[in-house]
Amino acid sequence: MPTDEASSFARGSAAGPEAIRAALYSEASSQNTESGVDLASERRFSDLGDLALTGGDETREEIEREVGDQLANRNNLICLGGDHSVAFPILSAYSKRVPNLTVVQIDAHPDLYDSFDGDRYSHACPFARVMETGRVQRLVQIGIRSANQHQREQVERFGVEIVPRQRWLDLETLQLKTPVYLSIDLDGIDPAFAPGVSHLEPGGLTTREVLEIVGQVPGLVGADVVELNPSRDVGGITAALAAKLVKELASRILEGQTK
Repeated sequence: MPTDEASSFARGSAAGPEAIRAALYSEASSQNTESGVDLASERRFSDLGDLALTGGDETREEIEREVGDQLANRNNLICLGGDHSVAFPILSAYSKRVPNLTVVQIDAHPDLYDSFDGDRYSHACPFARVMETGRVQRLVQIGIRSANQHQREQVERFGVEIVPRQRWLDLETLQLKTPVYLSIDLDGIDPAFAPGVSHLEPGGLTTREVLEIVGQVPGLVGADVVELNPSRDVGGITAALAAKLVKELASRILEGQTK
């Protein structure tokens, strides 16, 4: 989903999917996961390529329609951003077809603004739009470390659960009910591990902590990895991290499917 029209501060995340694929298919690495799945030989895993997005309001409609079509064909998705605004149309499609959906969001920011710079569909707003639909059962946020008064009020308004720093890895106590969708904004990870994002926020999760969360989330039916800005990356390390997440997410989703 190569779009960054809804980005604030800096553009560049539209090039994220291409950079993630380059790292995923690089001869310098492999497509083997930590659980031993070889995605290169796994026929249930395929790359659908980039969506041809028109721009403007039509972008959201095109994303929601394509995700809905894939779900209708029983294909669970790992969506590559692009900025985090894509989460709203993705989850609109998911919530219409997957009842009682729990969303776990890894992020430095709640992304719950009612409007940002006059745009209700900014990448700072997708989870306000998601929660307004009333179709998502639960939203749990991990890694939040930058929220103003308005966003804290939105947390209260929508009943969002923000996991405190001391419990970031303690998912068992959350008693997550399945099915679960995992939305990963790369700025949720500390800039030491993921410098290639537009909004650097020190003090975040480590790569291993995020992988532990991926490994603990039950009943995973879909995910997104967003906000990679290759123009701000250093030596491709954020792209490599994103590709690693794609592999491990795919492994977890495949675990829950019947061959």
